[in-house]
Amino acid sequence: MKRTSGTARDAGTLHATVARMREVGAGCPPPDGVGVFNSVYLTVTEELARRIGAGAFPDVRAASTLTTLFAGRYLDAVTAEAAGERVPACWRPLFAQRRHPGVRPLQFALAGIQAHVGHDLPLAVVDSCRALGCRPAALEDEFDTVGEVLRSLEERVREELMPGPDLLELADPLTHLAGAWSLDRARDGAWAAARTLWVVRGVEELGEEFVRRLDTSVGLVARMLLTPLRR
Repeated sequence: MKRTSGTARDAGTLHATVARMREVGAGCPPPDGVGVFNSVYLTVTEELARRIGAGAFPDVRAASTLTTLFAGRYLDAVTAEAAGERVPACWRPLFAQRRHPGVRPLQFALAGIQAHVGHDLPLAVVDSCRALGCRPAALEDEFDTVGEVLRSLEERVREELMPGPDLLELADPLTHLAGAWSLDRARDGAWAAARTLWVVRGVEELGEEFVRRLDTSVGLVARMLLTPLRR
């Protein structure tokens, strides 16, 4: 795929995405679990927008497209839930548990990342390939850079949202629960899923079945991450 410098429209779309995420956050006062994840993800998107604006990507249009379509999947789920419509299975646990007093902020953040990376990211890769007229391999650099930003943020999230020594009794099971989940494994699974979806894109029934099963399995892990640790 030809590497491009990007356009004002690309930048405008990404800025609109960031603005929409800020609106979502403003409507989720603490201790809302969706607000916890939104705050985490807004930081990721702002950092990606900064890198894109600084020319850190060889193909600005590809990076902007992937970042925008990726975030759009989450924002679509938020809009659907607010309207009382059905949302993907991967997001239902977070919306259902968002105000549960026994679920800690770290759990909300990791469950949101699980849903977004495990389900939304592979679909966003395929969406981007269709929009740009390329294959997934052409977006591997952009995919990896998004993953690097997510990894650095995940480390910070674990440090900042893990309860302190005064909550050690709670922190023990939380440490075990959080330690059982890996962003790197989720990213590897997302890339494999994106490549599979691209291969089967011409077989509609097979592709739809794959997406349904992916959605269900990702949602199951998200539900486990949101296991209440106290009443």
